Amino acid sequence: MGQVLLVTGGSRGIGAAVALLAARRGWDVAVNYAADQASAERVAAQARELGVRAMAVRARVEHEDEVLAMYRAVDAQLGPVAGLVNNAGVVDRAARVDEMSVARLRRMFEINVIGSFVCAREAVLRMSTRHGGAGGAIVNLSSAAARLGAPGQYVDYAASKGAIDTFTQGLAKEVAAEGIRVNAIRPGLIDTDIHASGGIPDRVKQLQHQVPMGRGGSAEEVAEAVVWLLGPESSYVTGTLVDVTGGR
Repeated sequence: MGQVLLVTGGSRGIGAAVALLAARRGWDVAVNYAADQASAERVAAQARELGVRAMAVRARVEHEDEVLAMYRAVDAQLGPVAGLVNNAGVVDRAARVDEMSVARLRRMFEINVIGSFVCAREAVLRMSTRHGGAGGAIVNLSSAAARLGAPGQYVDYAASKGAIDTFTQGLAKEVAAEGIRVNAIRPGLIDTDIHASGGIPDRVKQLQHQVPMGRGGSAEEVAEAVVWLLGPESSYVTGTLVDVTGGR
């Protein structure tokens, strides 16, 4: 049996790419989803075809009770996690700050920030040598928007990812002596369907001229960096924010 990895938001996009690449590298994989069970089950089935154990598990990360139930299910079926990828997140329709409702802001921060905190908390309780664990690695998905601010479109999303950057660095220092490494990936313009959910399906094409490399990136390119941070090749890396942005 391999080490167990939990990927939140693992049914599509970057999360699915991470789950499948990790499976190729020998990780047993728990594919979390919020609503699209069919896609999550498909990713889990593809992982099993690669010779590892895999399961799909539902939880909306903004609901603590569902996160706790998810971890109990993973514990029972695969065992305690040695890796967590905090990938679940949302973007909203493009808007200025003076158009944003409190309901929108609450949803953004409950999913993107609080959900990541709670998922990481439960991972630490299982990984930390302080709690009898064997160590592990956490990779948070931030965004280049944390640096760029996303004016006129997604300032709330950018702010939530700025919080993830700070969270990553603080948690990394907190658990470094307990066998846990914590890092973050900040993707740039990546060709996934998150842009459609924000109402701008061709956003990558619209903005790729701003990228020094002249193109958008792929979910698989981001996954390579994530899985590297999970593995022993990055054993002396923690508290680090890795940009996967084509130079933007």
